Amino acid sequence: MEIYIEKIQPKGLSLNFVNSVANFPVLTEMVSAGECKFPAPIKTALRAQRISDMVEIEGNIETLVGLPCSRCLQIFETPLKSHFSLTYIQRAGDIEADSEPQEVELSAEDMGIDYFQGEKINLHDTIQEQVLIEMPLRVLCKPGCKGLCSRCGTDLNDDPCDCDRRSSTSKFDVLKNLKIEK
Repeated sequence: MEIYIEKIQPKGLSLNFVNSVANFPVLTEMVSAGECKFPAPIKTALRAQRISDMVEIEGNIETLVGLPCSRCLQIFETPLKSHFSLTYIQRAGDIEADSEPQEVELSAEDMGIDYFQGEKINLHDTIQEQVLIEMPLRVLCKPGCKGLCSRCGTDLNDDPCDCDRRSSTSKFDVLKNLKIEK
């Protein structure tokens, strides 16, 4: 998961990686905590282009993730895809200083640029970050998921329960008959 700068030809460099989730500590921690599972490896296809002192990397990441449905809690698998585009520049200590003073100083973060040191760019953290960014926060196993009964916990997708859903014992039931006079 490294790109060696000297291997980037003028026409660019295309690379493909296939990595197990075990290579990514944050993702492994999520699996251990039971938050998700990854039944397939993480596939990365990228293209690096060198432009002067910068390296532009554009790529795609694909994998399969198993997540609990937000309504019924059943684990289901869904594809996870990410497209990313990053720009790297060699850290200031590694390149020659400009003799001409700069009038406006922008930070690398302001310009969306990451730094690298030495003769290679390590994409390990970038790939892990892209997978985390694409993880959905609220997922449904299917669009019409009925969820669980709030009284007995029955999965309403499998069979209906006999609970009376019309009567509610909410704390706010006392406000039903509240009338405010103006």
